[in-house]
Amino acid sequence: MTSGTYTLLIELPEATTITFGAAGDRELAAGVYAYTGSAFGPGGFSRIDRHRRVASGEHDARHWHVDYLLGHPGTRIVEVVRSADADIECAVSQRLAGEPVEGIGASDCDCDTHLVYGGRSEAFLDEVRRAHASARND
Repeated sequence: MTSGTYTLLIELPEATTITFGAAGDRELAAGVYAYTGSAFGPGGFSRIDRHRRVASGEHDARHWHVDYLLGHPGTRIVEVVRSADADIECAVSQRLAGEPVEGIGASDCDCDTHLVYGGRSEAFLDEVRRAHASARND
């Protein structure tokens, strides 16, 4: 199993309020969000398959903050960017210029968030790819 850092690009089709478990409610605008996580456990990048199952409604468990967004009706994963064998989760998140969703996905580090709103810009995917590349080169 390959492990490393990944970023899910998640499309939210309409504005809504989502309760992220103990982190509470967040009002989210329609558009694309980037959630950056790490997969260094025994399953490695198979964690991404689990995220896809939550987004498709095949899996109901809410273990991580991102599960609450993925489990919302209509959300879908539009792209996944991976950096194999690179522990760059925080560095990637901090490089994204979008609007941070405070307190989400970063409970095990000193970051404010690992979920960033990128609006409706198609350039956001390129920004995520550049963030992975530049973090790998640090």
